[in-house]
Amino acid sequence: MTHRLTLAQIAAACSTEGAVRLPLPTAEREHGTFAEPWQAQAFAMTLLLHERGVFTWTQWARALAAQIQRAQAQGDCDDGSQYYRHWLDTLEQMLIDQGLASAQQIHALEHAWEAAAARTPHGQPVTL
Repeated sequence: MTHRLTLAQIAAACSTEGAVRLPLPTAEREHGTFAEPWQAQAFAMTLLLHERGVFTWTQWARALAAQIQRAQAQGDCDDGSQYYRHWLDTLEQMLIDQGLASAQQIHALEHAWEAAAARTPHGQPVTL
């Protein structure tokens, strides 16, 4: 059974103050797989949505593979440096496909985060 979440509920569940805090897998903690915080957040959101039944791992794997193939067909360097960009693009498309968000909502949220980051003092957490 799919549980419908709003984009705001997903963001709240994955925020630094939200109730859901997913630990990084051992490899990520030890080897620094997440070069930037947004990568870990995208990973956490994906886990949360899977746990809530929004999509299966098979659906996720197929969608991510298709995204990577599209990027490679458009000239992606295929060196792994864009992996989490592909992950995020896949996550955004899954949210749209599942009716949890529109492209316009995601675009507006992206700009809201950019504005929040611009007004946040260095070293402080960015909040909307």
